[in-house]
Amino acid sequence: MPLKQGNTLFDIVATLQGDVPWGRFLDAGTGRGSLSWLLKQDTEAWTAVTGASGMADSVRALAEGRMRAQDRIVTGNWMDERLLEGERYDTVLADYLVGAIDGFAPYWQDRIFGRLRPLVGQRLYVIGLEPYVPYFPESAAGRMVCEIGRLRDACLLLAGERPYREYPADWVVRHLQQAGFRVLDMQRYGIRYGARFIDSQLDMCDQRLARLRDRSLAVSLSTHVAELRQRARALDDAEGGLRHGHDYVIVAEPVSPAAG
Repeated sequence: MPLKQGNTLFDIVATLQGDVPWGRFLDAGTGRGSLSWLLKQDTEAWTAVTGASGMADSVRALAEGRMRAQDRIVTGNWMDERLLEGERYDTVLADYLVGAIDGFAPYWQDRIFGRLRPLVGQRLYVIGLEPYVPYFPESAAGRMVCEIGRLRDACLLLAGERPYREYPADWVVRHLQQAGFRVLDMQRYGIRYGARFIDSQLDMCDQRLARLRDRSLAVSLSTHVAELRQRARALDDAEGGLRHGHDYVIVAEPVSPAAG
């Protein structure tokens, strides 16, 4: 289903939460989007975790003046067993965390929900993206989104970085159940990409190409990035957005209290 005008996936999380208090809240893979939303919620306390020091600085600046004494931003890797050891949170949010793990803990995605389970007191919310690369859809919008994604990933790899690796909702449900969670609800929402997506993804390409030692390759790819940006913007204008793929929101709870 499409999202209602003006709604975000965080609004869906709030709707699924209903009248249940947030309590102590863990943003397990924080970013500017999730923390901006979290700052508006009525929580007892919150902890926001990121694997990137640059992101920690960014969200710390965002939260400046709005953090309480009990709130904190933590830089760490979920592979570290000491990270938040012995802590428990009423509500845990994993916002695109599974897809981002490849950049910080490659091949570790199958262990993330088991790692989070002792921290979840009541509910875990998982926001994710159905993979769209390297598929070849039939619609012009779908082909454009995939072409942008393939070029972005190629530029990241050439710059020595690991692209995000998204996982489908059925994979997430399977691994939640294996980790001792009960899935309470799952909802999928159609995506309409626009100019912000186009520019953010292709700007990422340009930034990585500046690092390439082979400048002839960098120049050739930069020309391709500019040409693709022009085509993508034209299609976006013509179709009123690039409609392709789905986000999903999954809510789960521990089958039984985890040992603490």
